[in-house]
Amino acid sequence: MAEMTVDLVAVERKLWSGQASFVSAQTTEGQIGIMAGHEPLLGQLVEGGTVTIVTTDGERIVAAVHGGFFSVTADTVRVLAESADLAAEVDVEAARKMLAEGGADEAQLRAAQGQVRAVEATATS
Repeated sequence: MAEMTVDLVAVERKLWSGQASFVSAQTTEGQIGIMAGHEPLLGQLVEGGTVTIVTTDGERIVAAVHGGFFSVTADTVRVLAESADLAAEVDVEAARKMLAEGGADEAQLRAAQGQVRAVEATATS
């Protein structure tokens, strides 16, 4: 199985780093899937989107990302988000409450949407 080195980093911390066989990200151009050997590219992440990493062991890691970009070479993927949360760390009830009640600014609502999407993506795997 072909593998690549993946780093998932937010401004405030490194969330995950390791070997993966697949990365999927929501970009301003649409959903993109990356495997080892992919053509080099630079993409902009959507605000309130998700990134999914499938490790070489088959583990699925999902993160809510809010803005940023990613860089792809034949054997590396670097995800550099403005902010990000691993789905396992998200307080989904608080995120859903924020979405239901509104009142937050647009950036907070998009971040909450991404958090809910990330948690829901782990529930369907």
